[in-house]
Amino acid sequence: MRAADGLGLILGALRGHRSRSLMLLLAMAIGVVAVNLLTGLAEGARLFVIGEFSMLGRNTLIVLPGRKETTGGMPPITGLAPRDLTLADAEAIGRLPAVRRVAPLQAGQLEVSVGNRTREAFTLGTSLEFFAIRQLSVAQGRPLPALALDQAEAVCVIGAKLRRELFGNRPALGEWLRAGDRRFRVVGVLAERGESLGMDLGEMLIIPVASAQVLFNREGLFRVFAELRGPQFQDGGKRQILALLKERHEGKEDVTLISQDSMLAAFDGILGALALALAGIAAISLLVAGILIMNVTWIAVHQRTAEIGLLKALGAKPRQVRLLFVGEAALLAVAGGLAGLLASEALLWLGRQLWDIPLQTPAWARAGSLALALLAALLFAWLPAGQAARLQPLVALRPPGGRT
Repeated sequence: MRAADGLGLILGALRGHRSRSLMLLLAMAIGVVAVNLLTGLAEGARLFVIGEFSMLGRNTLIVLPGRKETTGGMPPITGLAPRDLTLADAEAIGRLPAVRRVAPLQAGQLEVSVGNRTREAFTLGTSLEFFAIRQLSVAQGRPLPALALDQAEAVCVIGAKLRRELFGNRPALGEWLRAGDRRFRVVGVLAERGESLGMDLGEMLIIPVASAQVLFNREGLFRVFAELRGPQFQDGGKRQILALLKERHEGKEDVTLISQDSMLAAFDGILGALALALAGIAAISLLVAGILIMNVTWIAVHQRTAEIGLLKALGAKPRQVRLLFVGEAALLAVAGGLAGLLASEALLWLGRQLWDIPLQTPAWARAGSLALALLAALLFAWLPAGQAARLQPLVALRPPGGRT
């Protein structure tokens, strides 16, 4: 039997049983869509998190009050501190040779009002250096002025969304707003940027750190951001900061120092494992599709017994008969896999238009889903195809219920 004749028989069988062929093709397509869609969602989440942390800059270290021992997993985010971080600590860190700039942080919720418009706003007390460290830009006005860390001044920078909610269509620069029990003059409006590290910058109020300490009646700092002079200062900078704070805190190492790389490694590992787990769960649908192919192929073998007998009587070899049935399954798997791949890419594209998340399927998932679909089809079609190949011509050509 020539290859062209075999291909013609395969295509003819698929056309002759359109509903069966469409059912198998749809089952394979759904399995491939499930694998690619779920891994695309996990990969999108991973890229989104990496993009958020990349805004910190690779040379940024974050000092947290409180000591938590870690074993390479997710760095601690909260914890009780035996000793607070202070503005004096931040100033001392800024004088270290490896540190380019430092920004203390004080944070909390405050009621902000302009006239009869009132709302709750996330308020951040910091310094001018924070804008450079976090790569924040202002669309109007200017950032916070360069002040001594312990100098309180009644100025603020507000997010674009907060500006619209408090001032409407009126200009905000130079106007006064009330935050808590104090008044602040707006000197700048942040450029539109959306959320970053769980904070909506559009709804943020930024004031000098000394002013925030007075408003919150709290001297201890929430965080200290330290930007190093370059990647070559990473290890030395960590040692210098830890040694300095240990000396300042009566010999106790009661702070936690984390870097962007450690956070990225933790999130990357977690989300990478999640992507593999989701791909494994979705791959079960391809195994179900393979079982469906096996059942349908069994039925096809029984329905086409006479055709098989005629082919063998005309000289078709067992491997050629087996190849006909395996070829049908393989062709359906490839067609269904490609259709599922196109459908999943279309859905991920739609998701990218609706949400600001880089949803995309990694290359290994696309190739793996197609390969798994083909492998499942071949494996599950092999057994019934083998039965067809073993049929004897005379037995296959005998009519049902006929006598020997």
